[in-house]
Amino acid sequence: MFKDTTVVKDMIKKCVRCGQCRVVCPIFREYGTENYSPRGQVFLVQMIRDGQLPASDKVAEKLGDCLMCETCYRNCPSAIPVHEMVAEARSFVNQQRPSAVRDLVFERMWSHPGRLRTAIGAMSLADTLGLRSLGRLFGITRLLPGDLPKAEKILARVPRAAAHNQLPSFNPAVGPVKLRAAYFLGCASDLLLPDIPVAAVKALTRSGADVVIPQNINCCGLPHLANGRKDLTVRLAAKNLLALIDSGADFVVSDCASCTSALSSKYYSREGLEEAAADGLLVDERGREFDLDKLIEAAEWLKTRVVDLNVMLVDKLGMEDLKPRFEAPLRVTYHDPCHLSKAQKITQQPRQLLQSIEGLDFREMKEADVCCGGSGTFGMSHYDLSMKILGRKVDSILETGAQVVATSCPSCITQLSHGLREAGSPVEVLHPVQLLVRGLK
Repeated sequence: MFKDTTVVKDMIKKCVRCGQCRVVCPIFREYGTENYSPRGQVFLVQMIRDGQLPASDKVAEKLGDCLMCETCYRNCPSAIPVHEMVAEARSFVNQQRPSAVRDLVFERMWSHPGRLRTAIGAMSLADTLGLRSLGRLFGITRLLPGDLPKAEKILARVPRAAAHNQLPSFNPAVGPVKLRAAYFLGCASDLLLPDIPVAAVKALTRSGADVVIPQNINCCGLPHLANGRKDLTVRLAAKNLLALIDSGADFVVSDCASCTSALSSKYYSREGLEEAAADGLLVDERGREFDLDKLIEAAEWLKTRVVDLNVMLVDKLGMEDLKPRFEAPLRVTYHDPCHLSKAQKITQQPRQLLQSIEGLDFREMKEADVCCGGSGTFGMSHYDLSMKILGRKVDSILETGAQVVATSCPSCITQLSHGLREAGSPVEVLHPVQLLVRGLK
């Protein structure tokens, strides 16, 4: 199955060994050695495919040294999707050496919205009671596995009220209805940064959109894919496809760059579904097969409807009637999330949204499109490396003199907020839509 996947079978031979990927890779920039380069990852996948390397812990660790940021893919003369190749290899290696901890997190908890909400709710209660602070004080957090003793502080205080508890399933447009949007409420936005979807729904409805929030949405599946559980990504994609097509929406919108990237990926397409069915992966948790024809119908429906929140507000709805304004000038810069700028080639609309706000002094930072080192769960498993990459980004932010850094990805917001806190900086990190709503009268 692994050897026969298109990206492994056909794409490896297209690598001409030019090394262009090394020039742009954030990880190679830190280490400067071939085994930390995208080209090194291609060689590694090839050796696994050809049986020259076993599916060992060391191989799994080396496959983990990739942000899957797609920077190399967008700069490769042969357009080799290294991120897809690495994802396939991680899935294969995980099948050979399953992890009880990984299964607990990604299969038992993260694949079930109710269980995930319960777990995050417990974290919120622990924060409210001061248990996490006590754990740090008495050294209990040092007992956590891997990099978690250091990485757990990336996540700031967990809010008590999730977005799904604050927003109704139907939010009517203010004034004439221009379109109907299904809001894909991602895990991080919903549970960790609920102010973002609350602001987004306000901006969308005031711009003329009826907003529905499907209640049976699951995780988009990208965290599972990055952690070697392609089978769960396929399952979650199937469930989401069936939920979204039932929404009857004109568009599916999300505030999260990773979610819209996942919804636009092959796992939500006819090609991906057919490949998954051929591999026997198109089954639910009880082993029952999904209806392939129905899923393909949903995928064909979805492929022209996935829209990033910034694009929705700027290109689909327009903001002529909003007239956002700050009384005092506010200096703002913008960080390009990899899953928005590289995976979806969206860079202008977030800036257009910010520049439409009167009183906002926009300042471009250098290397705005370079990865911040967060990449979902990467910072949790590779804390020190993640912080090295983040340090460069924090320096770029501070050089602008901005009071706020805006970005369109919850993972980036969490990562940048941690970096700025560690640097002792008061710079606030917000989604562009939060700034837009703050400027509304």
